[in-house]
Amino acid sequence: MKRETISLRLEKRRDVAAREALLDAAFGATRFEKTCERLREDNRPVDGLSLVAVKAGRLVGTLRLWPVVTGDGRRALMLGPLAVDASERSAGIGARLMRLAIKRARRAGHNAILLVGDAPYYTRFGFSPDLTLALDLPGPVDRARFLGLELVPGALNGATGLLTAACVITPSHKRPSLSLAA
Repeated sequence: MKRETISLRLEKRRDVAAREALLDAAFGATRFEKTCERLREDNRPVDGLSLVAVKAGRLVGTLRLWPVVTGDGRRALMLGPLAVDASERSAGIGARLMRLAIKRARRAGHNAILLVGDAPYYTRFGFSPDLTLALDLPGPVDRARFLGLELVPGALNGATGLLTAACVITPSHKRPSLSLAA
C-alpha cells in the first residue's frame, strides 16, 4: 500500500471552510472565548505565514501567525492556533508546520514569536516562558503556557506591557462572524 504524502503550503481562500471545521473539531465551540482570540479579532494574519497541511486533497493541519505589538512598542508575531486533524496527530504534522512557520518568519525579517500553548511541546522549538515574564495578554493566561521565541537574539530583552493587535482592520473589512452552533 502506498503511503500518502502530506504537503505543506500557504493557506488559500478555498481552505477557509476546512480550516474552520478543523479548528472547531480541535478546540470546540469555546475556542472563540480564549484570550488569544482577542488578538485575532479585527486583525489579519501576516501575509505568507498562514500555513496548511494537506493529505490526499484534504486539509489536515493549520497554523497562522498574527501581528502584535508589545506595550513598549516592539513588533512580534502571535502564533495560533496550531491544529492537526485527530487522525493525523502522530504523523509529525504539527512539528513540520512549526518548523516551516519559524523558518518563514525568520526569513521574512520578523523578530520574535509568542504563543500560549503546551510548554513541553513548544520548548523543543526553542520557546520559553522566561521571555514573556513582563508581557501581558488581554485576558487571563496560565503564565507557564505563555511562551516566546526570539528569531533575532535579544528581540524580547526587556519587553514589557500588554500585547495588542498590530494590524487592526476597520469594521467594514471584518471577517464574517462564525456561528458557534453545531
